[in-house]
Amino acid sequence: MSSHKNHEHLTRIKEAVINSDAIKEEEKTDTIKRIDEWLLENKAQGTFAEELIELAPEVRAMLTELGLI
Repeated sequence: MSSHKNHEHLTRIKEAVINSDAIKEEEKTDTIKRIDEWLLENKAQGTFAEELIELAPEVRAMLTELGLI
């Protein structure tokens, strides 16, 4: 997957996390911090999806809804 697509996906996920009522504030903070790091590092999609789900299990439904997994 291209670096541009990864950036797009991560940005969409970050926005969804920020707007989520299902994710606790502490999990949001940790998740957003990790996403920001990945945006800088250009992490691969499979890796970031699994690590996000570990940080906040509610992210799985969000990723599915966004069509990213």
